[in-house]
Amino acid sequence: MSQHARPQEERLIKVSWLPPAMRPPGGMTSRQAQVFLLVGIAMLFAGYDMNVFGLAAPQIQASLGIPEDKLALTLSFIRIATIFAVMLAWAADLVGRRRLLLITIVGQALATLATGFVQDYNAFVACQILTRVFGYAEEMLCYVVIAEEVAASQRGWSSGTLGALYYMGGGIASLVFAFVTVLPYGWRSLYVIGAVPLFMMAYMRRRLPETQRFEVREKEVEKMRSRLAAALEQTRLISREYPGRLTAMLIAAAAFGFAIWPAEFLWPKYLQSNFGFKPYETTLLIIPGGLLAVAFNILSGRLSDHIGRRITAILGCLMAMIGFAFFYSGLNIPYLPLTWIVAFAGFLLADALIAGLSAELFPTSYRATVSGLRYLTAILAGAISLALEGPLYNVFHTHGIAVLVLMGTMPIAMIALLTLPEPAGRSLEEISGEARHA
Repeated sequence: MSQHARPQEERLIKVSWLPPAMRPPGGMTSRQAQVFLLVGIAMLFAGYDMNVFGLAAPQIQASLGIPEDKLALTLSFIRIATIFAVMLAWAADLVGRRRLLLITIVGQALATLATGFVQDYNAFVACQILTRVFGYAEEMLCYVVIAEEVAASQRGWSSGTLGALYYMGGGIASLVFAFVTVLPYGWRSLYVIGAVPLFMMAYMRRRLPETQRFEVREKEVEKMRSRLAAALEQTRLISREYPGRLTAMLIAAAAFGFAIWPAEFLWPKYLQSNFGFKPYETTLLIIPGGLLAVAFNILSGRLSDHIGRRITAILGCLMAMIGFAFFYSGLNIPYLPLTWIVAFAGFLLADALIAGLSAELFPTSYRATVSGLRYLTAILAGAISLALEGPLYNVFHTHGIAVLVLMGTMPIAMIALLTLPEPAGRSLEEISGEARHA
């Protein structure tokens, strides 16, 4: 091959689907762009799927007879799915990223479609557990694939943009939700509509290649597949080789998940029940506010490549904490619902960067496993917090104060983030090599 000839996958291309200021620094190769789109667009539709319950909570609650103090607990039950999702994520370190991503998107599509046809509360919870088993595993693996495929200078941008796409899906869900009162079968139609693009993406994802870093260690993986307890062995090795880094990551994930999930789940209901918003008015806030938050998230993700992941993630935690504190405060202040935009932008930023950190700070052999452990920790901590919201509601007789009490763990997440090393601008091999001494 000529010195000047380059393989197709190495040619830099423009990311023309984003405005110039939001494009990745230095451009992307055609392979990187293909992988990012096949992963990122699926995140968009997964974001739609995961946000329907929160948006349509009042309608689902009335239809299935869910008591007020059991609403958050219902989501807590659904989050049991995390345990099974992590098992899928662990398997990706053994059988490959591509194979698992094909399974997760098909499974999520089928379970989402089934949710639209449930007839009682138990069936709804069962279908949503299945939906989230595949959806949570999908989200974990997407961050792993992107971390392994993009350049070091683009990982912050990639994490921010993945998070933005996920929550743009939530914006699409809110747009469809505006018509919930006129759609045939009401909230059930939201799930049926959400399943269609997931099936389409499952077909398109046949073109998704395996990550190059996983292919390099394929022979090593073949040996590991013969172990019956391979996933548990992976966890034992990680805790032995990277104890400090793993502990700090899991503390940050647990504290953030505990603090944020009741606030993030209940805000659409709070808008409708406490601020008196109608479904279409909720959408009118979500669409422009969400777009601002998404743009902020992409730009901040790119900024984190320059000023560091930790500082940017802590900024997101602060914004979420302050924004939700005002939103749920019950104060009689004009335009108080607009504080949700600040809170959402902060949540979006911190959530994406914490997920990205879990994929950056460990070597290829452990990356999907650590992402799974981080996700398991965050979701289970959030599930505990959601379960506590009901009893706190019965004490204070308002969701607002209950949510604010539970947000008290956010400073712990910020302190834990400060103890992690800074991965911005460094190769994954350099970062993971240093980890053995941390």
